[in-house]
Amino acid sequence: SALGRSGLDIENYENFIQTDAAINRGNSGGALVNLNGELIGINTAILAPDGGNIGIGFAIPSNMVKNLTKQIVEFGQVKRGSIGILGTELTPELAKAMKIDAQRGAFVSQVMPKSAAEKAGVKAGDVIVTMNGKALNSFASFRADVSSQPVGTKMTVGLLRDGKPVTVDITLEQSTQSQVDSRMIFTGIEGAELSNTELDGQKGVWVDNVKAGSTAERVGLKTGDFILGVNQQPVENVGDLRKILDTKPNVLVLNIRRGDTSLYLLAQ
Repeated sequence: SALGRSGLDIENYENFIQTDAAINRGNSGGALVNLNGELIGINTAILAPDGGNIGIGFAIPSNMVKNLTKQIVEFGQVKRGSIGILGTELTPELAKAMKIDAQRGAFVSQVMPKSAAEKAGVKAGDVIVTMNGKALNSFASFRADVSSQPVGTKMTVGLLRDGKPVTVDITLEQSTQSQVDSRMIFTGIEGAELSNTELDGQKGVWVDNVKAGSTAERVGLKTGDFILGVNQQPVENVGDLRKILDTKPNVLVLNIRRGDTSLYLLAQ
């Protein structure tokens, strides 16, 4: 009944088929087929606000499944390609504020240093409107499509920059980020998506996203924060952070780099 559904907080990469076909508990991993019996998706979740099925389900598109299973067969794991940008949906309000003449697309809020996007010439403030000649509907679909492609894949991306069309060719690189949900390691920063990264030669934990209204937001974490240490102990990756938090400290003092500013945040 709909395509490109995202924002459901089911997976890190969301670009679901929404269906009103009958899907029940325990059907996850099963086939979603069309009237011709062709596989079009893999069932993933149902909408059940009160524990009961209300007739809406979500499935991973078969083209995404095909790309990922091919990598699993070849490498034994998924090696997600990365271009190295942070962004958001191009809403009418954002388009008006930024004076962008486009209805749909992905707004680039930040380009990671030394990333594939930076090498290709993508800049913060660009709007991605096409990928390989196909119109782009949302940042979520762009992110999901990129992450399902193997390292080394070349793609042509159409941008709008200062109202003018720009085309760049990007070669996907190996993602150096092992993204985790913070609630898996410490409830005091629940709602933040964390990953390993390196900035200006310094290793640390990058905050990819902070969910509105979450504990992490109340603590003061923001998207784009760079965690360098915890309780006076240096942190170079998510593994280091997990080891410190496994000791169950009563108080958590995060050493944060935010832009050119160094600051401390307190979590309990």
